[in-house]
Amino acid sequence: MPTSRPRPRAGLLPLRADRPGLHADRSRPRAGALAALLAVVAVCAGDALARVFPFGHHTRSVNDLGNQFVPFHARLWDLLHGDADGGVLLNWSSGYGTSFLPDLGTYLTSPFALLVGVFPRDRIDLAVYAVTVLKTASAAALMALLLLTLRGGRWWAAGMLGGSYALCGWSLAEASYNPMWLDGLIALPVLCLAAEWARTGRRPVVAPLLVAVMWVANFYTAYMATLGAALVLAARLFTERDDRRTAVRALGRAARTVVLGIGLSAPVLVPVYLGTKHAYPGWDRPFAAAGWSDVLARLLPATYTFFTPALFIGTGTLLLACALVFQRAVPGRERWTWAGLVAGVALSLQWEPTHLLWHAFATPNGSPYRQTFVLAGLVVIAAWVSVVHGLPDRRALAGGCAVLAPVAAGAGFSALITQWTYPLFAVGLVASLGALLLAGRGRRWTVLAAVLLIGAQAGQAAATTAFVDRARLNRLDHYAPWGERQQAQADVVAGADDWPRTRTDPGREQTTTNDPLLLGGQGGAYYSSHTPAVLTDTMRALGAGWTSNGRAVQSLDNPVTDAVFSVGARVHRPRDPYQAWNAPDDRPVTVGRAPVPPLVTVRPPGAPVPYGRSPFRNQEKLLGSRVYTVPGTALRAAGGGAVADRGADDYGVERGTYTLTATCPAGTEAYLWAPGLFGSARLGTARSGDGSEEVWFRGKLPAKRAPVQRLGTVGGDGAVRVTLVPTRAGTVPHGAVGCLDRPRLASAVAELRRTGASAVHVTADGIRAKLPAGSSGTVVLAAPRIAGWRCQGRPADDYLGLVAVPVPADGATVSCTFRPPGLRAGLTAGAGSLAVLVAVGAVLAYRRRTGPGTGTGTGSGTGAEAEAEAGTGSRAGLPEAVRAS
Repeated sequence: MPTSRPRPRAGLLPLRADRPGLHADRSRPRAGALAALLAVVAVCAGDALARVFPFGHHTRSVNDLGNQFVPFHARLWDLLHGDADGGVLLNWSSGYGTSFLPDLGTYLTSPFALLVGVFPRDRIDLAVYAVTVLKTASAAALMALLLLTLRGGRWWAAGMLGGSYALCGWSLAEASYNPMWLDGLIALPVLCLAAEWARTGRRPVVAPLLVAVMWVANFYTAYMATLGAALVLAARLFTERDDRRTAVRALGRAARTVVLGIGLSAPVLVPVYLGTKHAYPGWDRPFAAAGWSDVLARLLPATYTFFTPALFIGTGTLLLACALVFQRAVPGRERWTWAGLVAGVALSLQWEPTHLLWHAFATPNGSPYRQTFVLAGLVVIAAWVSVVHGLPDRRALAGGCAVLAPVAAGAGFSALITQWTYPLFAVGLVASLGALLLAGRGRRWTVLAAVLLIGAQAGQAAATTAFVDRARLNRLDHYAPWGERQQAQADVVAGADDWPRTRTDPGREQTTTNDPLLLGGQGGAYYSSHTPAVLTDTMRALGAGWTSNGRAVQSLDNPVTDAVFSVGARVHRPRDPYQAWNAPDDRPVTVGRAPVPPLVTVRPPGAPVPYGRSPFRNQEKLLGSRVYTVPGTALRAAGGGAVADRGADDYGVERGTYTLTATCPAGTEAYLWAPGLFGSARLGTARSGDGSEEVWFRGKLPAKRAPVQRLGTVGGDGAVRVTLVPTRAGTVPHGAVGCLDRPRLASAVAELRRTGASAVHVTADGIRAKLPAGSSGTVVLAAPRIAGWRCQGRPADDYLGLVAVPVPADGATVSCTFRPPGLRAGLTAGAGSLAVLVAVGAVLAYRRRTGPGTGTGTGSGTGAEAEAEAGTGSRAGLPEAVRAS
């Protein structure tokens, strides 16, 4: 006899078992549409409330969204429209030539990213916003579909919970300005569906394809989503009481699905992985668990910080999840399995070994709780389990409130609580309790209950969106959307472009750290998670500046390096007025032009002298001629006192005023190298009235490095007197001054032009150059020697950080091609996985034709599995009498 259990309450009843397919066909699209609509309305309403782009004058391009992701989507637009310098493999626009496939695989391989191509290029910010909202809506719809697959239930409840998943705090506070992370939000329900198909023996060909799409879209969050899906599969196998043999077979099918899917993604995944290995090291911060009061606070609405898990999921969803263990209508095994899984994953966020497991054994640069969306998904599933067997009764609701009470009280000790947190929490709790109690009174109250639950979720999410929009603007750097400044810059760059004869640099006075991608040209600036170490090291040796601990390399406005890298046109423009730290600047936009060598030059035989510390001497080594005077210097404080050395090569400075003196030939140009100086410098006295311009240095090693900058022309007496005004403690090198002799530079450039390539042809994956007759020595390409360059059929040589190859025996032409490391191995793995998948499909097709009926020969699984596919979930989702029979 079946064990008796309390009758499910009215309202959120299980699906009927007599017509499962018809009910499922109707409920799934409704649930998905409701979830997507809820997500779109809440996000857009919150942005409008905060008056954030595109609904107001406040920018949404905070931090890496403005600095990386919008420019990279602009690059994708150029690729889609055939306007890019380079192609999928090689990016000629940034960093004087960098690998692009790792960037593509990290930021742009989501299918949604292709939608930017239908927008005008000058609406790229709107395009990225539209993609962001669409991803959020898709995650909501897919979670609703997953819930109805796991267990049958009311479509509007699945829609509400799907929306709450997509509107979790992690999505609103972090992923909204890291749009590639939203692919992980989509991946979790998709991979859970694939795991469910593996459990029931369904769709063995489609499932690996979906895994591949998710891993290609964003491998980083897909890895976390895969771990989450594995946990969900384990819980399903345990709660469904599958026998050991069935469970082992399900796990085997799941493992095969994941391996094949990852194998199919290998052509992108392997180059991305190796791209991180060749990248310059970023931040290296040890993991520090967040305080528990802060963790509890992030469960509530209207809180924000970067270094705690954003666990907000909506009070209604949280109440249902907390009520699960008190829900007598839910079988005990299910109650404790899902509740225990949620608790275990929550604890894993705070323990370093499991923290490392979640993040592929490397503490991330920045937010340490990037896996939070997985926990949000598990909480939503627990909430769904709490209602599909019937609404929680008053006892269960009281138990849920008893759990929420200490959560709210403990959060009160956190500084993250704001004036809006508790009012929003209280309103959401009252609305959710009222809705659940009303639904228990009968079906005629269901509509009102649904409106209350959905309205509370939408209101809390919209308010939290508005709060975090403003909080990010107050705490993070941010950038103006495309406007008159960017359009004027792009027009000037396009008018000056002479690629590939010479490069056009969009300028040192940057709007973002990826201006070449955003505005056009072929500059030295570049910011990515894959910024090559060889690029950063080379540009540092030459005196360039950086931010983001070396990952964001800046353009270097210097005539010597412009000659070395064939920058024939350089745009000079006013400093960005949007950035408050910039001094007012009324200079017009101008283009500086100079004769420069071609992209390919020929250097004398023999190995060059390695780089030293002085950027002036390093520039000369790469140029091949002596053009600087580097004099001795003396530094004194404002009162006339000498400044003590800090180490063997640097002066130490504090806040105040200093005078740096040296002697150079009259008429030369004085440059200052002070990478660790945060403050201003001027040639002459601060009040000399000689018209010299104040130059700002923003070095704060190691995170920020100030570049070599021009101060002015040395007077007739040869005296160089530099007034330094540090605003923070820092350092100034002993060899801080270099004086450039322009006639010598002109002679050196003329010689390199005479011996350089007579013709250069650039392709999307390489370069060909015709050399002058009788050439001998070393051919040098004005591009960083990143891994993957091959010249004349063998790996390229390194010439002080640039691509090089001996002049070929015939001395006629040189050909160099670029292939990202790992591309061949990835293609091999992908082809092998595809072959296996095709073989699996062929076997299944053969069995379908020859097998009897719809049994195991067709790959349809058991009758219960077919019924699950039809829409009832599994046997556990049916009424008790049907399950017992």
